[in-house]
Amino acid sequence: MLIVIAIGVIISLAVNYFSDSSLRTTISYSSFKDNVQANNISSITVEGEKITGTFRTPPLSDTSAGVTTLGFTTYLPFYGDDELSNMLEENDVKVFTKPANRTSVLGVILNFLPLLLLVFIFYSFYKGSRNQGNSLFSVGQNKAKLYMKTDESKTFNDVAGVEGAKSELTEIVDYLKSSEKFHKMGAKTPKGVLLVGPPGTGKTLLARAVAGEANVPFYSITGSDFMELFVGVGASRVRNLFRDARKNSPSIIFIDELDSIGRHRGAGLGGGHDEREQTLNQLLSEMDGFEPNESTIVIAATNRPDILDPALLRPGRFDRRVSVDRPTMIDRVQILKIHARNKPFSESVNLQTVAKATPGFSGADLENLLNEAALTAARNKKTVIDQSDINEAHDKILLGLVRKSMVLTEEERKTVAFHEAGHAVLAAYLPNAEPIHKVTVIPRDRAMGVTQQLPEGDKYLYNREYLLDRIAVLLGGRVAEKLHMGTITSGAENDLQQATQLARKMVLDWGMSERLANISLGSEREHVFLGEDIATRRDFSEATAREIDQEIKSILDEAFERATTLLTEKNEAVLKVANGLLEKEELLGEDIDKLLGLEPKNGNKKA
Repeated sequence: MLIVIAIGVIISLAVNYFSDSSLRTTISYSSFKDNVQANNISSITVEGEKITGTFRTPPLSDTSAGVTTLGFTTYLPFYGDDELSNMLEENDVKVFTKPANRTSVLGVILNFLPLLLLVFIFYSFYKGSRNQGNSLFSVGQNKAKLYMKTDESKTFNDVAGVEGAKSELTEIVDYLKSSEKFHKMGAKTPKGVLLVGPPGTGKTLLARAVAGEANVPFYSITGSDFMELFVGVGASRVRNLFRDARKNSPSIIFIDELDSIGRHRGAGLGGGHDEREQTLNQLLSEMDGFEPNESTIVIAATNRPDILDPALLRPGRFDRRVSVDRPTMIDRVQILKIHARNKPFSESVNLQTVAKATPGFSGADLENLLNEAALTAARNKKTVIDQSDINEAHDKILLGLVRKSMVLTEEERKTVAFHEAGHAVLAAYLPNAEPIHKVTVIPRDRAMGVTQQLPEGDKYLYNREYLLDRIAVLLGGRVAEKLHMGTITSGAENDLQQATQLARKMVLDWGMSERLANISLGSEREHVFLGEDIATRRDFSEATAREIDQEIKSILDEAFERATTLLTEKNEAVLKVANGLLEKEELLGEDIDKLLGLEPKNGNKKA
């Protein structure tokens, strides 16, 4: 707009200037009177103090000055001229008059320029607010994004490791495509599907796959998009969302992070949140209210189902609850194959081994692992990704970056080496301990040294013997420090935390203590709201609490004594591993087995 205004001003000034300069010339008032007396002027036009006219013959004095036309312009002096009228009559000069023109194009533009600037500024703010979706006039409009099927859409072939969830959602897609066969059996439309699982397990990816498989409009929105500063805006957006979805029925609505608007109403201290509760009430009404909703299916995802309002979870709203858990080892292999499609791998890479080395990884973690491996290979100017790149990426994700600037003293290096040797020797000799994968004393972001153990497979049940050996391995680092360095250090902080937490779960949740066997005291109850925490009564007395503390301490003391006894017997083994770590800084599980002369456990056998 500013550019257009500037161009208009320039054109107007240019037109006025060139038109005046090309048609007439400006002469002095005295020259004008001389030409009147010489009868060389045929006519004039008077506009206030401005006089324009034409010569009969251009005066010789002005011809030398470059006068090329008969037109001229002059101005009356401020004091006026009474004898001019007589001179005009005597020489028969035609006189025309016009009212004085007080305005000009430039004056008009200068007068309106501030107003135009204000209009331009207002328009800029208005356009910016509309682009950000915060316009006052559209604050209650539907903010969901509509997705239609394209060649780049995800499908169920791009999802692995969640076969149960895929089968449930495949049935939903099948219903949308051919609902007649379900209606013939008297089946009703499923109103909603709730995807529940930890972060990164593929809930949103499943929804994108549904959007790619179902040839119907797919509306995607997050729970936070409903929330706004003004009360009632969220409810308005819910109404508009379902109205648009019904117009394009059959359709699917996907709400990510449902817990941001679906929290339990009336919980906690200090009252509720009016905007959130009104939004939730409207969502409940739209899904299964007085008016039936037969054409729109709602898919929602959350990793906090425990805080959702019970009214959301009843049949008729979310009819199905689909768990999307962390993948098993077999599932991890399939996920790795999907993420490895567009990456060049060397023949040395075995995805089965990678899956075995990543227990507890989610689908997003596995994707990140291969991406970090690809970045590492590119940084090292390789043409393919090999196993060393994956191992480096694995250590980077779990342990953090190598702290190259950290320089340990010789005493600290020996302490860390004996600490990790204590873990490694106990893991090698205890029958129920998991096999060693790697022991390192290279300082990283999260630890001065690490002993990594890999399970032989996914574990779903833990016996008491395995847990006691696990606690003993955790305490082995402190025991080795005490035996070989004659002191204890702060390096065992994380080991003590894990050992104490494991012993507490054995006593409180799993009934594995001798004095408090076969009873669950509920240590895993999580209170999301302060009000629930205050109102909840503890399930045991002070005397029982004292016994719990005694049992936890008894388990830890017994594991510490077992670790001390075994490491004292295997003193030569501890020295061998510690010296190997001081020399090489990193030992693999098979290296430790060779040092100790042991048969490799299943986890250390080459795949």
